[in-house]
Parts: sequence; C-alpha cells; structure tokens
Amino acid sequence: MRRGGSGRGPTAAQCIIDRVRLLLASSSPRRADLMTSAGFAFDVAPADVDERPLPGETAEAHVIRLATAKSRAVTPAHAGTAVVAADTVVVIDGAILGKPADDDEAAAMLRMLSGRTHEVLTGVAVRRAGTERSGIECSRVTFAELTADEVAWYVASGEPRDKAGAYGVQGLAARFVERVEGSCSNVVGLPIALVYRLLHELEIAPSG
Repeated sequence: MRRGGSGRGPTAAQCIIDRVRLLLASSSPRRADLMTSAGFAFDVAPADVDERPLPGETAEAHVIRLATAKSRAVTPAHAGTAVVAADTVVVIDGAILGKPADDDEAAAMLRMLSGRTHEVLTGVAVRRAGTERSGIECSRVTFAELTADEVAWYVASGEPRDKAGAYGVQGLAARFVERVEGSCSNVVGLPIALVYRLLHELEIAPSG
C-alpha cells in the first residue's frame, strides 16, 4: 500500500489509481503517450470500425457513435476489463475533418484551417461489464496564416497523414498554432480529465 506524507494512508484519489488495469481501444501512439504520462497502466487493443460520418450526422453525434462502437468492438474479447475508447475530429464551417485520405486532401484541409479558428471534438466512451459512460470534449484552436510553401512543406513531412484535420499540435504543426482554448490533451487526441471523470462515474479504479 502506498502511503502519503501525512502518514494517514492513501487518499481516495490515490486508491483510485491503484487497482484496475485499463484497456485502450486505440492504435494511436499519441493517446498511449497521454495515458502513460497521466500515470495509467493499460493494455492496448485497437478497434477496427468504419470511421466515415453518416449522412447528416453532426460532429458531436459522430464522435460519440464511434467512441462507443470502438469500446464495444473490443469488449467481447476482453471480458472484465475497463475499456477506454475515443474518436477525434476537427470541425470548421460545419464540416467534419477526419484523417486525410491522401496528401492532396491533407493540403486542402490545411488551407481550410489557415488563419482561422476551428474546433477539435473528442468523444470518449468508457465501458465495463455492460455499463458505459461517455462524454465529449471541445477545444478551440487558432491557426496562423499558412503560405503555399508552408502547406507543401508540412504535407511533404508526412506528419498529416494519420491525424484528424491533417495536423499534429504536438509535432511540426506546433509552429502554426497561435492559440489553444480548452483542453490541450484533447487537441492531441485524448482529453485525460474527461477520461478520469468517466472512470469515476463508473466507480472504476484504474491502476497506475
């Protein structure tokens, strides 16, 4: 048992980080890094789901639907675990920007974001033993004006290819980001505070 400096034993928060190991339903190294940095012990089991938006689907409905689908996709093979799943999109002018299909689409997305403020939405679903909680985190990101050469350079770097909205705030694109309003971890791909709150709501005690 861990003991705090007061000698009174672990606090309630410390107990919550001492018991149940989690399962992250994602192949994203960025989400894994965020979970590790937050002190969570977890295994990884990527979920294979169709991430295309449904006709007329709002961004909010989209990220919740996919996060829920991912959590349910891996649960049958990992009974008794606490599954954490997420889906992130960039939204501008009502359009949902997921991962670009190719470099041309990545360049088009970056041109849309240039010199403007957009939203980053992440849906998170936490599931265990048939019980589930979900929520959405929204952050606002403001981009500097990008020149054609900057767009071409960034696309050529290869970084946009597996990222919603065709950029990674934690990577080379950091030079283009003028302001982030809201959760920074959300912009990277996983709002850690929301994950922790949902675990609390399910009375799940993740190990760390």
